Amino acid sequence: MKAARPKILLLLPAAAVFALFLVVPMLMVLTESFHTFEPGRIGSVEGAPLTLANYAELFLPVYGQYFAQTYFLAFCASVIAIMFAFPIAYCIARIASARVRKASISAIVGLMFLSALVRVYALQLTFGSAGILAPLVSAVDINTNGRPYINFVIVAGLLHYAIPMSILILIGAIQNLNPRLTEAAQSLGASALTSHITVTIPLCIRGIVSAFLVSMTLGVSAFVIPWVLGRGRVLFISNLIYSRFSEIANYPSGAAISIVMMALSLLLIFIMSRLATSLERA
Repeated sequence: MKAARPKILLLLPAAAVFALFLVVPMLMVLTESFHTFEPGRIGSVEGAPLTLANYAELFLPVYGQYFAQTYFLAFCASVIAIMFAFPIAYCIARIASARVRKASISAIVGLMFLSALVRVYALQLTFGSAGILAPLVSAVDINTNGRPYINFVIVAGLLHYAIPMSILILIGAIQNLNPRLTEAAQSLGASALTSHITVTIPLCIRGIVSAFLVSMTLGVSAFVIPWVLGRGRVLFISNLIYSRFSEIANYPSGAAISIVMMALSLLLIFIMSRLATSLERA
């Protein structure tokens, strides 16, 4: 017990910073979500009784649309990111030489430092209604102002972050996998494709789930991507929260949306963790 005490003391500064900059602000947001909002006033009404009206308001269909389109587009981007990232990560981890592996990882990490605004406006200049591909898109009779096309561009914007991050996560998961297991399956008569589907992917399920959750987190919390590429027609929950806090100063409503968003994210993490455990056992 005495030997563990110095280690606990070393954790106190980090715990204090964690509590001061994360726990306390989130508790303030939770408290604010139960307050009453008065139009024309910044923030909540002091001394007013607590209420659940801010949460009851979220059951309106218009809020369901915000949550549905946010999680749906983030889910689509996460799935596509895993499909692209896994073979790339496998080639880097298993096939590429040490020099190529270092260069590839450095390039992928470098992509993560590229400004979000640069990425967004690059897509806008490429796929926008006045972009370089606009004549080609018009030639195949695709409406660049239609919601399906806008959703496509937003997913493309989310992939800018989801794919590099998924590759970095999956490289570690694949490197920790014993390659002799796949070789053993092939020596028993399984083809290369069958051995990867039945051996490699199941044993990397934890890494796949981790990459999926990180991609979902980046997608759900995206702000600039839907704000610019959505053209005001497709907005994410983060844009709605910003509008509540900054444009109409309805702090209780913005706080309630934030708490529900966090609860849904925690529920998603719990479900995916249980799913990964079930798949590993199977």
